[in-house]
Amino acid sequence: MSVVTADGNPGSLDAQEAERLVGAGGARVLDVRTPSEFRNLGHIEGAALLPVDMIACAVATLPRDDVPLLVYCEHGVRSAYAARFLARAGFPKVINMSGGMSCWRGPREFTAGSPYGALGPSPWLVANVDLLPRAGDALDVACGTGRHALLLASAGWSVRAVDRDAGAIAQLSSDARRLEAPVVAETLDLESGDASLGLDAFDLILVVHYLHRPLFPALVRALRPGGLLLYETFTTAQALRGKPTNPDFLLKPGELPALVAPLSVERSFEGESEDRMVAAVAARKSGRG
Repeated sequence: MSVVTADGNPGSLDAQEAERLVGAGGARVLDVRTPSEFRNLGHIEGAALLPVDMIACAVATLPRDDVPLLVYCEHGVRSAYAARFLARAGFPKVINMSGGMSCWRGPREFTAGSPYGALGPSPWLVANVDLLPRAGDALDVACGTGRHALLLASAGWSVRAVDRDAGAIAQLSSDARRLEAPVVAETLDLESGDASLGLDAFDLILVVHYLHRPLFPALVRALRPGGLLLYETFTTAQALRGKPTNPDFLLKPGELPALVAPLSVERSFEGESEDRMVAAVAARKSGRG
């Protein structure tokens, strides 16, 4: 089996060879088509869905181990790009299925798939792309291993990413260097009481699945005039379904719009999203730079 070569390029298998590999349980499988293709055209059993335009998230969310990663699309073009991207990011065993599903003769599943699960971005970010400028300076707060920071960087944003987890920041810094992505990752204790995020520094601030109420004034100060805050996290209703359960990390009903004041809320949501109970806002700072 050919895997990542010495020059950093991914390996390749035709559909028949890929079917044997999958049938033997010897690969993790990634579908980089659209959700409609995944559902309507059928997909390989057990495949995860992550459309190619979100592939940067996979660098932060896919396991990086010795299990071969088989990547496919419909004709092999999008998957070739995605496989090269993942190989460049340091995944050791990436394989493109040449010819794609158009050549696949094995069994297919026709179930729906979501690009917003464990591998992909927050649906709130994607739903509000139309509110963003084409590029600028972004801040990813409590970024973890950087699924959103890398995605924004791949779209042309210059990103500062902060988190208290030094291990996660080290991994994100390494990934950004490999990909030559404009991400500056920084270990920062956001709950220290004196965490500074800057003044009028960012066109976009993104916070997903994190809540520390005293941080909101710093978020507002860090936005430039006209800048946008995208915020999404769990509500108290989530505690009935599982973690988190600590009320310090859960929004009360209707609480989030008040927390982001004096920003102007352009869009909001509260309810179930991707099997989680969340609240979210897209809120803008008045004025223009």
